[in-house]
Amino acid sequence: MPVLIGIVVVLIVVLLSTVFVVQQQYIYLIERFGRFHRAKDAGLHVRAPFNIDRIVAKVSLRLQQDSIKLEIKTKDNVFAVVDVASQFRVNPVKVQDSFYSLQSPQQQIRSYIEDSIRTAFPNLTLDEAFEKKEEIALHVQTNVREEMDTYGYIIQKVLITAIEPASEVKDSMNEINAAQRKRAAAQELAEADRIKVVTAARAQAERDQLHGEGIANERRAIVDGLAKSFEELKDAGLNESQIMSILLTEQYLDTLSDFARQGNQAIFLPAGANGAEDVRTSLLSAFAALSPAK
Repeated sequence: MPVLIGIVVVLIVVLLSTVFVVQQQYIYLIERFGRFHRAKDAGLHVRAPFNIDRIVAKVSLRLQQDSIKLEIKTKDNVFAVVDVASQFRVNPVKVQDSFYSLQSPQQQIRSYIEDSIRTAFPNLTLDEAFEKKEEIALHVQTNVREEMDTYGYIIQKVLITAIEPASEVKDSMNEINAAQRKRAAAQELAEADRIKVVTAARAQAERDQLHGEGIANERRAIVDGLAKSFEELKDAGLNESQIMSILLTEQYLDTLSDFARQGNQAIFLPAGANGAEDVRTSLLSAFAALSPAK
């Protein structure tokens, strides 16, 4: 009886050793007598006992990421440090190749990335490298993907996360950018001042034109009014001398009234009762002197 119990226990142990469970997002590689036998994905499986079938690798199918830093030299002889991130995973249909082809797949991926990066940057200046960072990353991704596909790895993404030139170069670039921004700001201010001056000049010209037109219209209205008054007085039976005396007296009194209203200016004119007559006599004498001799 004890022997039977022992045999049963041994059989249970042996049966349990043949059962194994593969976790989600993993593939187990099984060798039989030292040679690859099969690959098992997630679930419950059975293998041959007594180490006939041996689990040699538990390969993860999850997306992995690796980051590297490498120094590069650009076309304009600037040294910079480039941060590169690569995302990769094992191809589920090429798990055997991924395990048996490469001793250190992560290091191999790094080598391909470094080679592609160092080939791309020497053809570009530092400014071009910043501008074409995404294009370079895509170029590297394509090259490395083709190489690593042979070994059962899928290169999901290659990203150039940073380009860090030496501190002296960075300071120089900042100074250049600051100078360019100051120059642009000065140009904008100068343009704004020019616009102000041009606008003010145009406004002044328009104001002067309108003022001149106003004065001309005013004088035209005065002349028209005087002409009308002259005709009306003439129709009333007055001679030209009497009409001239009346009009000059009226203008004389209006002038005195205007200067009185202004309050802050002074002019010396005849203020007596004969003032208008004196002004009239003086004006008529001046007109007679300017008239051409007959």
